[in-house]
Amino acid sequence: MANLVTRTYVASIRNHQQVRDDLNSLGFAASKLWNVARWTCDCIWSETGTIPDHGTLKAYLKSHERYADLNAQSSQAILEELAEAFDSWYAHRQKGNGDANPPGYRKQGDEHPRSTVTFKEDGFKHDPDHNRIRLSKGANLKKSWSDFVLCEYATDPDVDVQHVQQVRAVWTGKEWELHIVCRVDTGDPDPPGDRVAGIDLGICNFAAVAVGDEALLYPGGALKEDDYYFQKERATCDDSDSHKAQRLDRKRRGRRDHFLDAVSKDVVAECAARNVGTIAVGDLSGIREDADWGDHGNLDLHGWAFDRFIEMLEYKAAERGISVELVDERGTSKSCASCGTTDDSQRVERGLYVCDECGVVANADVNGAENIRQKVLPNLVCDGGDRDNGWMAQPAVRLFDKSTGQVAPQEWASREP
Repeated sequence: MANLVTRTYVASIRNHQQVRDDLNSLGFAASKLWNVARWTCDCIWSETGTIPDHGTLKAYLKSHERYADLNAQSSQAILEELAEAFDSWYAHRQKGNGDANPPGYRKQGDEHPRSTVTFKEDGFKHDPDHNRIRLSKGANLKKSWSDFVLCEYATDPDVDVQHVQQVRAVWTGKEWELHIVCRVDTGDPDPPGDRVAGIDLGICNFAAVAVGDEALLYPGGALKEDDYYFQKERATCDDSDSHKAQRLDRKRRGRRDHFLDAVSKDVVAECAARNVGTIAVGDLSGIREDADWGDHGNLDLHGWAFDRFIEMLEYKAAERGISVELVDERGTSKSCASCGTTDDSQRVERGLYVCDECGVVANADVNGAENIRQKVLPNLVCDGGDRDNGWMAQPAVRLFDKSTGQVAPQEWASREP
């Protein structure tokens, strides 16, 4: 059975000088449409007290002059993005994050910035034989023969651009580049083995991985440092909707996504090396509503993109034949993974778990990960016999190295360059 995954390839534009002006006009048009839609949201909001969804926005603006600056599907993508941004802001407010701000206008002084333009099925044509992609313009931007933008692209030598689903023209601050979204058939790989790994996601330690005889710990310090830095920088902005504030938000999201990508990639690689065929991940659904972590803890928790991490983990694992299962993690932090005794007082410190019944001493997050693993293999619960659980107290720490953008063993990541 085919295993289809989505891959995004970043491509440079070889004829950038020839197409730069056309791409600029599309990027400016995307910002103008966003601003028109944002103003429309304000008007509807003030009149009805509700925020329109993307369907309502499309109905309002499909005859607007700015809508016709782009291909119809590209204009729809802008309105969908704005509606999604409002949904995200509203969800943060519902969860108690008073610092969250609604999406703002796109502006750079008196000019519109170059926004990303998305081209869906009807908005591009791909010529794989000559590494060309033709991007459609809107009716307002077509002039005589120039009805489209013909980009010649270049990717890494080992990339085969086929089955293109979507193309995004992205302004990097210096030049345009193409992000080409493809459906890739990775085949139907056999799992590396039949072992099971358990993953406990958290705040201080972003992920603890238990494999049954050893454990890996992925601290979240690098992510917390970034969040703290960008919160301070954003506080210096006079206007929360300013170009500087938006640029900081984009950079913060980019760094977070890179961290999640690096950690999920390393987790899958380490599991594959240990013959793991199934990864059990604690299901955090409802954790924000069901637990009170204190003001600081709740704000931190809202910042962790657990869902995004699990999404990355699933498709990376699928490429290696590893399945990912979500399991209820309730009680996993309170129960002893060695004897099953449950007692709130056994977690004596945030990072330490001591069982009064069997005497086991463990890293608290590793204990939780092992409990999650045992929910997939319940027969592993200790039956009174001896069991070597010393590994639970001394997990191998793997750190995100900002200098390389990769995850490495603690002793490697800590070395001076």
